Amino acid sequence: MNRSPWAFPLVAALLKGTLALTPPPGLAPARALELRGSTYFVKAPWKAELITYYDHTSDPAAQYYLTISLDPQAGASLGRLTIQQTRGADWQFPFAPERSLAFLGRPRREGAPVPIRATFAPRERLITVDFPEPVAPGSTVTVMLKPWTNPVTADTYLFQVTAWPAGPQPVASPVGTATLRIYDRMPW
Repeated sequence: MNRSPWAFPLVAALLKGTLALTPPPGLAPARALELRGSTYFVKAPWKAELITYYDHTSDPAAQYYLTISLDPQAGASLGRLTIQQTRGADWQFPFAPERSLAFLGRPRREGAPVPIRATFAPRERLITVDFPEPVAPGSTVTVMLKPWTNPVTADTYLFQVTAWPAGPQPVASPVGTATLRIYDRMPW
């Protein structure tokens, strides 16, 4: 018989009364899975799409759109995203977190705006996006990240994306690697 390694701890937590499903602040339909005081996704987001419409080196109009879809059965709202550069020839191009924004939907099909607080740690190449009003399960959210310019070197840039549920002591869920291709400008 093939059993999940989580089956016994979850059943034990239910029997002890330490497993609770509680709604995140301000969002009645979303319920967070809490186990021993920590918040988990039941079905974590598993795919990150990263696109840009300005994909040439040093382009000052660059904007990167990171889209995440939450499963309707996610079990928790989205409280935070972290995006960390893990590959690419240029490790110096800075981001302007104060110019970042988010909205429901996909690029060029924007829905309602979503408030965010974004920070950028240049040494770690880490962008953190907090959602003061967590994004509900079943939603698709896009975060527009604004670098000062595209990298100066053409390459394939990789970013590790991690999602954090809204709730006490959230436990991170790796979403995957987002790919950004930057090309040299053509001489014509």
